[in-house]
Amino acid sequence: MAKTAWQRIGLVLGLLVILVWCLLPVAWIISLSFKSAASITVGNPGFFPAKGTGAGWDNYKQVWDNEQFRHAIWNSIGISLIATALSVALATLAAYAIARLDFKGKRLVLSVALAIAMFPVVSLVGPLFDLWRAVHLYDTWPGLIIPYMSFTLPLAIWTLSAFFREIPWEMEQAAQVDGATSWQAFRKVIVPLAAPGVFTAAILTFFFAWNDFVFGISLTSTERARPIPASLSFFVGADPFNRPVSLIAAGAVIATIPIVLIVLLFQRKIVAGLTSGAVKG
Repeated sequence: MAKTAWQRIGLVLGLLVILVWCLLPVAWIISLSFKSAASITVGNPGFFPAKGTGAGWDNYKQVWDNEQFRHAIWNSIGISLIATALSVALATLAAYAIARLDFKGKRLVLSVALAIAMFPVVSLVGPLFDLWRAVHLYDTWPGLIIPYMSFTLPLAIWTLSAFFREIPWEMEQAAQVDGATSWQAFRKVIVPLAAPGVFTAAILTFFFAWNDFVFGISLTSTERARPIPASLSFFVGADPFNRPVSLIAAGAVIATIPIVLIVLLFQRKIVAGLTSGAVKG
């Protein structure tokens, strides 16, 4: 009995250490977002701004009133949603074909797809920079959507193919016996059954596109297509040698809110999508 109590205490302490370790950077960024530039300059050690130093919610208002920031938010939303929709649609069709059809080189296709997903992003920036300038895709939405899809499609195909393999082939055959065409059976029977996998692929794709910094800062030169992570690096303020840390922190908090909301609202579906495809039966 005593051993069980000590095990519970150890488990609680371990969880607390992990929570503090993971949440401390988040708490520190939030605290910086409420401090004034003067408070940060003099090294205010607390988590919250000292009284009389100003700032607070004014930092968030100042960031949101910045036209550059609002344009970057719009770029991130549009680019991420388009990349997610295209990647999930193409990955669903490709994963279904890989799971259901027997053809030569199927394993090779999956291996190449996984290798592409693991390819270093930095190594592609230079060639893409030259190529995009030559074909006039530099500093455009398609110039970011295509690289995002190149890295998220393989991962989405791997995730979805595992779900399609778990769906009994007889269910699709039964739908066709009842008069459904192959496309109707796929759309109305197979895809709804693989919904957890489709949702997981969409979430992973959206997270990659929303959080990307390397492509965003390398393949854009103006606010026309620059996403929010890259745009935050251009917040220099009046003095380029004294960065407005509090404003950057406030912008980072605002940019993180959509991701946090998605995780909180759909955490059950995310967990189901990440686990159910790996369990047979």
